[in-house]
Amino acid sequence: MSDDNGTPDTPKGGPRPEPIRFFGTTWVDHDGGYTARRVAVSAGSLAAAAISCLVLRFAYQGLNIADVGAPVTFLVVVMFAVCSALAFGHTWGAFTKRPDPERQSSLRGLLTIGFVGSLLAYFFRSLTEAPGEKLHREEYDQARAAHEKRTSRRTGNPSRRRRS
Repeated sequence: MSDDNGTPDTPKGGPRPEPIRFFGTTWVDHDGGYTARRVAVSAGSLAAAAISCLVLRFAYQGLNIADVGAPVTFLVVVMFAVCSALAFGHTWGAFTKRPDPERQSSLRGLLTIGFVGSLLAYFFRSLTEAPGEKLHREEYDQARAAHEKRTSRRTGNPSRRRRS
């Protein structure tokens, strides 16, 4: 069940699920066009990766036209390949655990250069689930269990309890 805003119904004062980019809170019950959104995100991230590779090809051709030499061209190709591989690994890992904000800020340049790897990680993860859904579901389930434990009613009158 969900309300008019697309957020699942929760008990009064209960935890709310954290929205995921492009999915909102449809990941909780897999409703509200969840499957269509996954298909769109998969296709979009793959298309963005393909267009990005085309742009990188133009950059490579620009290096050839500028005649900068084989060592520089080799270093640029290796830089993009290594940064893309590292960005893929970092993005893939961020789907299963929260990244450290300090490490995230120190890797900002690397992740920017390796944007193709991040796009591919997003594509592959969206084939099986909303990217980050497993992490969000675990956190949401833990929050709901903790809330239910805190708000569960006691049985009996505690003042009548026997003391040992």
